[in-house]
Amino acid sequence: MHQISNYVYASDELLSWDIPTKRLPNPYHDFPYMVLEGVLSPSECRAITAHALADKDAMQAELRGKSLDTAIRKTDLHTLSTEHRALYDRRFEAVRSEIETFFAISLSKATDVQVLGYESGSFYVKHSDDASELRDSDGNVVGYRTVAPERKLTTVLFTTSYTPNPTDSDHFSGGELLFNYLCDEAGNTITLRPEAGDMVVFLSNPYFAHEVLPVKEGFRLSLVQWHDALM
Repeated sequence: MHQISNYVYASDELLSWDIPTKRLPNPYHDFPYMVLEGVLSPSECRAITAHALADKDAMQAELRGKSLDTAIRKTDLHTLSTEHRALYDRRFEAVRSEIETFFAISLSKATDVQVLGYESGSFYVKHSDDASELRDSDGNVVGYRTVAPERKLTTVLFTTSYTPNPTDSDHFSGGELLFNYLCDEAGNTITLRPEAGDMVVFLSNPYFAHEVLPVKEGFRLSLVQWHDALM
């Protein structure tokens, strides 16, 4: 493994792959991603979550207009109310400068916000946000092919929290965000357990390939957006 920030290392197999969109933040940061705490307040999180749970029109998430194999991803797509979308935009603008400074980029266009609900048994297997895996005849990953170069940065804002033993609709167990190629000095895979109101921000290239582990109990809700940027 090779060091990419003060406390995080990456798998050496990444060094042998041609990754056209490879980019890493300043290696002197403690971590190569950001966790911005309290972007939404507890009451705002509860209101957005309640709206999603009451959404009778939720549908299975798609990929570029096509249904996804539920062996790859089992996620429901919800919608934000007009009020909640305006709130999201205000809160994102409040942290935009901090994000741009950390990653040394200038954000430009962004996708619409995807409101992704994970109920018990829902998950998303390993993937890169800007690329598809290339596999050999034995099914081993041997590289990545860029399919969405406009995705430079990923933001994930959570409205529910991880807890080992959820007792209400504002919490869930399982559902950890795991970065498949990143680890600490001891070799432990970097795994984040979300807190409601927090935003996780990372580059969209294969160094930050990730998965959502199966939700065991409760409801995991996140607001996801992909951003283009000048770098």
